[in-house]
Amino acid sequence: MSALKSQARIHRPPRSAMQSGRANTHEWVLEYSPSERLRIDPLTGWPGSGQTRNQLRLRFPTAEAAIAYAKARGISFDLEIPPSSKPIKPKVYADNFRTNRGENWTH
Repeated sequence: MSALKSQARIHRPPRSAMQSGRANTHEWVLEYSPSERLRIDPLTGWPGSGQTRNQLRLRFPTAEAAIAYAKARGISFDLEIPPSSKPIKPKVYADNFRTNRGENWTH
């Protein structure tokens, strides 16, 4: 283990804006915080750093497992609890063509 003090963030990833369901949002992710500033590569002009730990995204089935991993390795962490969300009401495509709709026809 390096002599640097590790800082991490434990959170549940939000759902993608491109999906209506909650796929891939049930596990917890541990991400390391940047430990050094980005510097501009003189050849390409792209920002980067020598710390590859920032590229790691460790996935855990529960928050407790992620916390246990961080504590066992001496990693200080911030735990972000997601706000509770209401259940998704399933929709049926055929409901768009019902004659007794309660909503206005939009198309």
